[in-house]
Amino acid sequence: MKTLKSLSISILFLIVFSASAQNMQVGFTYLETGKYAQAESFFSTILKDYPDNKTARLCYGRAIGLNGKAQDANDLFTDLLKDYPNDFEVKLNYGESLLWNNNFAAAKTYYKELVTEDSKNFAALLGFANTLSNLKEYEDAIIYVDKALEVLSGNPNAMTSKKYIYLGYAYQNQQAQNYDKAEMLLTKNLELFGDDKDTLLNLANLYLIWNKLESAEAMYKRLAEQPEHKIVALNGLALVAHLNSKEKEALNISTQAYESLSDNTDKTITQQTTERYAQALIWNKKYKAATDLIQSLVESYPNKNWVLALRATLNIYKSNFKKSLADYNRILANDSTSFDGNLGKANVLKALGRFDEAYTSAENTLTFYNNQKDALNFINKMNISFSPMLESKASHTFDNGDNKAFAFNTNVVYPLSTKLSLLGNYNYRTTNNTVTDNSANSNNLSLGLSYQLIPSVIFKGTAGMTSAKAETTDYTQLLTDISFNIKSFKLQTLDIGYKRQVESFNADLLDRELVQNNYYANYNLGTNFNLGWYTQLMHTAQNDGNSRNLLFTSLYYNLLPKPNLKVGVNYQYITFKEQVPTIYFSPEKFNNYEVFVNLIKDEATAKPKEWFYNLTGAFGYQFIEDDPKQTAYRLQGAFGYKFSERSLLNVYGTHSNIASATAAGFTFTEIGLRFKWVFLNKAYFRK
Repeated sequence: MKTLKSLSISILFLIVFSASAQNMQVGFTYLETGKYAQAESFFSTILKDYPDNKTARLCYGRAIGLNGKAQDANDLFTDLLKDYPNDFEVKLNYGESLLWNNNFAAAKTYYKELVTEDSKNFAALLGFANTLSNLKEYEDAIIYVDKALEVLSGNPNAMTSKKYIYLGYAYQNQQAQNYDKAEMLLTKNLELFGDDKDTLLNLANLYLIWNKLESAEAMYKRLAEQPEHKIVALNGLALVAHLNSKEKEALNISTQAYESLSDNTDKTITQQTTERYAQALIWNKKYKAATDLIQSLVESYPNKNWVLALRATLNIYKSNFKKSLADYNRILANDSTSFDGNLGKANVLKALGRFDEAYTSAENTLTFYNNQKDALNFINKMNISFSPMLESKASHTFDNGDNKAFAFNTNVVYPLSTKLSLLGNYNYRTTNNTVTDNSANSNNLSLGLSYQLIPSVIFKGTAGMTSAKAETTDYTQLLTDISFNIKSFKLQTLDIGYKRQVESFNADLLDRELVQNNYYANYNLGTNFNLGWYTQLMHTAQNDGNSRNLLFTSLYYNLLPKPNLKVGVNYQYITFKEQVPTIYFSPEKFNNYEVFVNLIKDEATAKPKEWFYNLTGAFGYQFIEDDPKQTAYRLQGAFGYKFSERSLLNVYGTHSNIASATAAGFTFTEIGLRFKWVFLNKAYFRK
């Protein structure tokens, strides 16, 4: 530690000035220049001829202590204290030997006695300050290092200690999330030491954690003005660009740093720069280049944790979660305290649906890195996802067939474990036709559960009743919704299910007590090259003897990640067994083709006190039976505000003339208000 080195140099000066007649200057030089093995050999030779020489004994003790034999040095100074119990110089060396042995509690008691004995002794004051710093008692450490500087103003060793005390105190406040105090301490360090590299890097890191990205960028730019630290600064600037979602800029900066490396570059900086370059390739989805680079690193540095972490990150981005998990397990086998290993494993286990294990891995991270913000955030987000949640919608719908409706819908999810959740739904809908003056209303109530059978398969089942009041009849009907969500293959999801419902779009349909039994399958395929494909198949059997088959498929491409911008084409085909156009839209064949643009700032990734939105525009043609093609369009939008991680509110709306959008085949409009609230502070089952 640099503060201990400062103290060692200070005490050495005292020894030099009090040296006896023997010529020991060569040995002193060895100690001053850090050649401790040579110093040990030199003073060992002196002691053979002068075994009782105090100075030689002191210097020999310092040489072996600084050469890694801390306990031997402490034993030697203990013997010296017996011979010279009142010698302050011996006491100072004994005190420092306690620091070498990391016996800081004993050192604190001992140095306290020394500064009481001589309150103006520079080495005692500085030793006490360094001891307090190692005990993380930074406020008192600052007091005593300032007292040492009152004795020797501007002493470089004391100034070095002061710098690291301030850095340690700032880090302590950063860990406690006292960011203002940490910033003040680091700013003070900059005032004392100018654009010090360590201080600038600590400030930049603080701003990153604090999410003050502009301030972090400013610190890295100040550091970049020092040519010897430019590569380090570029690595930081690349990270800031990534956090600002400027991936191309991040890659350009990282490429500049990577290409600046030479054979003379410090090995640590070379590793950090190579890591950042590989990460930048991954962020930009240049997976081939990233794979080639990481494979070459694996060959050069087999089983090195930083290389395994890079490969694990690449596999996460490619959704190869099982391969990523294998690498994180190898990292933890090498080092069970690894931050990347523990928290990286937690993220992968979550992606694999192994939620209990994900909790355990994140909590393991906190056992080694107390109060670490990323681990705390991970656990908090997991808690939110497993906390009881209520979602309510109120909507108004109208169409050009003179139908109007008002609806209220509430869903409640109450997790009992990471596998099992209780489900509840209540829906009220009232509808009328302003021309026929027909009106009807319905109340639906369903209860059920969701259960994770295995990590890749989730079962959901609800059952309930609907009670309807219409012009000519009142009735109740059974409601059911059963589904399996299956994620057996990478980047693929399959939903299969059965849903029994009553058609309630307008009053006439409610009056007919039209029960629909829907059998469906939804398939979604993602890729690592921004292309996606979604398909839905549905067969509906109705209690009026009619049946419907539906195919919907969508091929889309993601142009931008943040905000997400996708373009695509949709195709829909519907056919009914029987045509009853005077009752409801039921063509023998219906085809719809459209192109669409979708712009999303997702509510899930929006931060608290941020706006989010989802805008879709689609245009195409629809073909009903053998009629001439008709222009079809669809406009959808949602705009909302996230009050906190646990609550949000948004308005939404849809306007479309696509005939299949309503049971009656009308152009329709819907506007609504949605509120989502996670109403407990943590997962119920996590005590």
